[in-house]
Amino acid sequence: MLQLKILRPGGRHGIAGGESRDPIGYAVAAMNKLAQSDLLDRVGLRRQAEQTVFTVTRGGFRTATTAGRVFAKAGRRGKSGRRAATARSRGAFDLTPTEDEQMLVDVVTELATEVLRPAAAYADVACAAPGHVLEAANEIGLPLLGVPEALGGISEERAVMAGTLVAEALAKGDLGLAVAGIAPGAVATAIATWGTDAQQQTYLPAFTGSEPPTAALALTEPRPLYDALAPQTTATRDGDDLVLDGVKSMVPRGADAELFVVGARLAEPGTDGANVLVIVESGASGLSVEADPAMGVRAASLTTLTLEGVRVPPGNILGAVDGTTYAECVRLSRIAWCALSVGVGQAVLDYVTPYVKEREAFGEPIAHRQSVAFMVANIAIELQAMRLLTWKAASRAAAGKDVSRDVALARKLCGDKGMQIGLDGVQLLGGHGFVKEHPVERWYRDLRAISIMEGGVLV
Repeated sequence: MLQLKILRPGGRHGIAGGESRDPIGYAVAAMNKLAQSDLLDRVGLRRQAEQTVFTVTRGGFRTATTAGRVFAKAGRRGKSGRRAATARSRGAFDLTPTEDEQMLVDVVTELATEVLRPAAAYADVACAAPGHVLEAANEIGLPLLGVPEALGGISEERAVMAGTLVAEALAKGDLGLAVAGIAPGAVATAIATWGTDAQQQTYLPAFTGSEPPTAALALTEPRPLYDALAPQTTATRDGDDLVLDGVKSMVPRGADAELFVVGARLAEPGTDGANVLVIVESGASGLSVEADPAMGVRAASLTTLTLEGVRVPPGNILGAVDGTTYAECVRLSRIAWCALSVGVGQAVLDYVTPYVKEREAFGEPIAHRQSVAFMVANIAIELQAMRLLTWKAASRAAAGKDVSRDVALARKLCGDKGMQIGLDGVQLLGGHGFVKEHPVERWYRDLRAISIMEGGVLV
């Protein structure tokens, strides 16, 4: 059997024996390292959560963001950064995970079951992910999943499919904790995918080190009928700077974030109001964050990010200034949210199936009632449709194809049917679906977020 070996420091992974692996092989090496260690035992319920409880009221705090670490500015060495290659085509209709992808899913599922699931109820009340959960996510290399191996990451090809599978597997444990764990990787993936050499050399070394920074992708805005492709946050050129003004909502772990990628409309001559992504460090003057706990996804420590005259260099624009990079970012984020909805939906199905077989009414299991059996069957049917549409969109995105239609279909189905699955799960449990003794009410609240969340996560 091929022996896997992890080379540290710097997050570089290798394989003993000199053989090469495909992109997911590098991730599996990190996953196997975790599975063979005692980390899963050390982070069980036997010890108290380490992180201070995040405020649970909307007006709990409002503060200027802390400066955090200092990112060493790299000199200009060219406009284009290194990119991960597009994935090799596996055939038009073959969406079966590869052997290495399945190994990755198995390990992440174990993490979700043994670490995320036991901590989910506490994290939902505290509106914060326990420190040991975030430590476990970093330990298995989640922030590096979308970073090419040449830049210190773990992939050679675009890891869109791998990221989709990971998001789905993590969400089976808890959606809020899954978002908290993969949010920093969204920023690392964005910089690795669209960043210039200077941007990559400035920010990616922090993610490939032993203590990756907390980071967040901020796209959502708090206004009625919000359209992610029409942000009202502006980036205006003023002398040698870009000045950002606007408000972003539902930003995961914003209070702790050291780095943000903010979506904005570029207001300068010749751009026709094109949408762009802008890198903003947390120490920037005029940047403030406020707790904003929501109905669901509470473990992700959602916040509101306010930008008031925030000045950044024009070189902080990430990718193209014609709106194409921004649009691609939105689509990849929507794929991630679809994958998360599939994971939570699977958790609901796995929970209600044995419940209706064991719960008795009028002398027999309620599963014997056709209305109950049909409702469980519908959950399974809709869930499989959601999964297939999401996987198809991810597979085409990994191959560098136009996925606008695929993402639109997946998002519509996952938003509508995901919410219905949550509602049906609560209904199947009857009175038990209304109390916190069972996790289905939390999954119902989380699934309602799928159709409104933008950004935060990325594949």
